[in-house]
Amino acid sequence: MRPGQDGERPAHGGAPAAGGALAQQLAQAQRRLADLEAAHERFLRRVVHDLRAPLRHATSYAQLASELLRELAEPPEQVREALDCLDTLERSARRMAQMLEGLRALNEIARAPLQLQPVELHAAVRAARAELELLEAGREVAWSLPQDGGPALQADPAQLRQLLAQLLGNALKFTRARPQARIAVRATEEAPGRLRITLQDNGVGFDAARAGEVFGMFERLHRESEFEGVGAGLALCEAIAARHGAGLRITAEPDAGCTVTLDWPLALPAETH
Repeated sequence: MRPGQDGERPAHGGAPAAGGALAQQLAQAQRRLADLEAAHERFLRRVVHDLRAPLRHATSYAQLASELLRELAEPPEQVREALDCLDTLERSARRMAQMLEGLRALNEIARAPLQLQPVELHAAVRAARAELELLEAGREVAWSLPQDGGPALQADPAQLRQLLAQLLGNALKFTRARPQARIAVRATEEAPGRLRITLQDNGVGFDAARAGEVFGMFERLHRESEFEGVGAGLALCEAIAARHGAGLRITAEPDAGCTVTLDWPLALPAETH
């Protein structure tokens, strides 16, 4: 029996109906994801905001109690032990406040609208270095930085400067024990539309087998007694790079320095005019 004669007719409209159902499911999933992201942001903001006040109280009152106890002419052994406990409490409270600030900064980076525009690398590096004058003060640092000219990057200027300041700050921190710190920033075009940026230092480095850990939030590869920080900086750098479609990796060896490599998109030719 041919189509069009009495009998079964070919089924039409099945595919569009199925497509409509899939589109509806996708829209529902996107709404649920947006709701989850909004709830996550509200939760994080509330946690950071609500914990700041008790942490400030813990820090302030521990410091005040220590000052009062130290006014004793000859504090007994029990008081000296109490002072040690208060010092530990104050340091821990300050560290927790820094961790909360890291979470707040990471959330801000993930949510802030990107203001993408052509950015010259040499200008961004020099602006980032200017933020680190206190870390460099009184030290002998041999800098090798990009010169004027060269292709422009496609970047949000504020976030790129934040990333570079973090990386240069790490280089200054981990070269602190060197008689002369050597920090170099170089850039080469090794692929169409991409700029490879390397930041090298002659600092303490780290075990190469642990390179995969460095971008974890609050991950540290050195003892707190050796170097300050809570392990949030490289996680922030990775988030900034990811938002720009850039690659970020780190290689190092113990006591042989560190190399950070960024693979960053260039500004489109039409955008450079």
